[in-house]
Amino acid sequence: AKELFGLSLVMDLDTNQKHLIREFKMLIYKGFKKAIDLGIPTNFAAVLCDEEFGSEVLIDAKHNGFVTILTIEKSGEKEFKFQYEDFKSHIQNFKPEFTKVLIRYNPSDLPDLKIRLKMYLKILSDYSHKENFKFLLELLVIPTKNQLTDVLQSREEYDRKIRPVLTVEVIKDLQNAGIEPDVWKLEGFDTEFEYSEIVKTIKSNGRENVGLVILGRGANEEKVNEWLRVGSGIKGVMGFAVGRTVFWQAIEKFNKGEIGKAEVIDTVAQNFFEFYGIFTASTN
Repeated sequence: AKELFGLSLVMDLDTNQKHLIREFKMLIYKGFKKAIDLGIPTNFAAVLCDEEFGSEVLIDAKHNGFVTILTIEKSGEKEFKFQYEDFKSHIQNFKPEFTKVLIRYNPSDLPDLKIRLKMYLKILSDYSHKENFKFLLELLVIPTKNQLTDVLQSREEYDRKIRPVLTVEVIKDLQNAGIEPDVWKLEGFDTEFEYSEIVKTIKSNGRENVGLVILGRGANEEKVNEWLRVGSGIKGVMGFAVGRTVFWQAIEKFNKGEIGKAEVIDTVAQNFFEFYGIFTASTN
């Protein structure tokens, strides 16, 4: 909505743009299914999608036996909000294997903001486990202005020097608040030591069944490859969740009329399969 159509809010989409987004998601899903045909085992593959623009994808994925992950948060909001006030009925309607939310959380955030966020996450975490859904938490530790100043405005230096330490701090804070994801979805790290420290934290105090998937964050292919290669050999790193790096370029070209549907599907399938190969090369 923001990058393809230049809008500031999802609610500003017109009817045709909404239709296009649903079409884009279905094309990406078809690319995913083609990647399965290329050789990715079904039980190693999962579909993460929202209800508003991806209900058909979720229904078809469930019907075909894929692991489904339903996003619960309202997209594009500065502060976390549930997409639907009665989110429980929407979860029961789709019955995904995982409920999922994306949060932006930095230890330097305002105390009131952190309290509200932890309250909502606790509600969803408790509900998910009570109703036998697994819970996936996607965490982005966005730098503050002061943190970026400390590394001379370099996001790469922030990722390398500051984010790993902050991520451990945030995980502990959420755990202490009674928030218990089954899977943490986190941005990649540059060293095996950093991955090991993160895994040790998410598995602390008997949380042996908790795992980590590596988030692509829309980074370029080279960077994602590096994150996967470094992380895939670490016990507890169970997979990856790479979206935009897989499909964004193809969707942009399709939206401009430069390529057709078949090429989008082929590109998504090949990209996804290549990342799968990189990840499993280190885990085998």
